Amino acid sequence: MLPLYLYGVDRRTILKLKRQLSRTLNPRNGYCLLRFTEGDGTSRYITAYYKGGMEGNEGTDNAGFTWCRYGIQLVAFDPWFYGDRDVLAEWKTGVGKVFLKGASKPFLPLAISKGTISSDGVPVFNPGDVEAWPIWQIEGPVRSFTISNEAGQKFGINPNTPSADLIASGETLTIDTRPGYKTITKNDGENFWPRLDVNPSMFHIPAGESRVNVQMNPGAASAVLRLQLSPRYETY
Repeated sequence: MLPLYLYGVDRRTILKLKRQLSRTLNPRNGYCLLRFTEGDGTSRYITAYYKGGMEGNEGTDNAGFTWCRYGIQLVAFDPWFYGDRDVLAEWKTGVGKVFLKGASKPFLPLAISKGTISSDGVPVFNPGDVEAWPIWQIEGPVRSFTISNEAGQKFGINPNTPSADLIASGETLTIDTRPGYKTITKNDGENFWPRLDVNPSMFHIPAGESRVNVQMNPGAASAVLRLQLSPRYETY
């Protein structure tokens, strides 16, 4: 519930403000975005849809000739706050490149040698309060890959004859695990979902530190694996 107080210098002004507010809150125009910014400039936001609060009583306690008061009710289908900064990390079939560091140690440290990548138990740190859904990117050349977590959930593409490149050099495959998306597409728009191994599970990353298993068979040149994560928080 979001308490709002509108005031206009005259009757025409307050009516204009009410119409603008009604148009802004209309679910047909999309979701509302509430952003909370601290004094140091950091901010978090949440998206929600209007449910009620502008209809009904406009008696003397709730409205006047140049003012009105509302208790706007909003519904957030994803009831968590997001920050302005995503977590980013990248690995190559040479030396891992770190984009973000944790409080006391490097974030996602990984050094992998050329050839088939097989690194069990790669530490992953989610700085949020709840689980987050990552976006993975694989830059070729890659012939096959599998990404799994400690619970045994996994997804990947492992052709029966992995002699040819699944993702050629210069091409990128994006695996979006977020609810409402769940897509796996190449940079030219080709849908790779039918190529997934049976029973794929596009798992989330829990809050805090966890581990991810990566197995990737690159082609003749260096391949790249990227992770993008939007941490979610219980409050602003």
